[in-house]
Formats: sequence, structure tokens, C-alpha cells
Amino acid sequence: MTTESQMTPYETLGGEPAVHQLVNRFYALMDELPEAYNVRQMHPESLEGSATSLFEYLSGWFGGPSLYIAKKGHPRLRMRHAPYAVGATVRDEWMLCMTQAINEQVADPVFRANLIETFAQMATHMINSDAP
Repeated sequence: MTTESQMTPYETLGGEPAVHQLVNRFYALMDELPEAYNVRQMHPESLEGSATSLFEYLSGWFGGPSLYIAKKGHPRLRMRHAPYAVGATVRDEWMLCMTQAINEQVADPVFRANLIETFAQMATHMINSDAP
């Protein structure tokens, strides 16, 4: 039996359905929030492919099946995002959407805060431009 302290973030979140829910809400917010305009413009018109990639990445990143690695190899996030000018504004807009999606889905305040902080560190790491 797995205790809560031994559970992966994937399990704590609720497994595959919950990761799908988080990703779908994240991209819905990107479409809905005017404050996410710049980050939304960096994505294709259809967010389906982006949602699939993020779901596959988060599955493994959260401790579930390594779907992204099985399909595309090591994530190399900075390299894969190098063609895009990711500045502080884009990072903040991305985090706005992810934070709201997490806040809507994750009830446990400690787990929620840890997820948001971990995403914030990753998003900051993606900055590759001085553009606002």
C-alpha cells in the first residue's frame, strides 16, 4: 500500500485523467485570458499538438509514464524553446494560466504551493530573451 508521503506527484494529482484535466484547463485559459495574449501568439492556432506534448511531458515529469521521452527522447526544454523569444512577460503569462489551472484543480494547499513553485522555477529557466 502506498502512503500519501510515498506517492508521486502524478499519483497525488490523480493520474492520467487529472494530468489531462490540468493541461486542458491550462490551454483553455491561454485562449480565454486577454492577459495571456503574448504567450498564446507563440502557439499554433490549434492547441491540440501543444496539449498532447505538454500532457506527455508532465506525465513523466510528475512521476508517471515517461510518454514524452519514449516518443521524442530527452525533453531538452531550453533547446526546444530556443526558436521562441521567451521573456519575462511570456513567462508571467504562462505562469498565470498554469497557476490558475492548478488553483482550480488542486485542493491541498501544500501540494498546490509546491507545484506552483516548481512550475515557476521551470518557467524562469525557460527565459532566453531580454524582450519584455
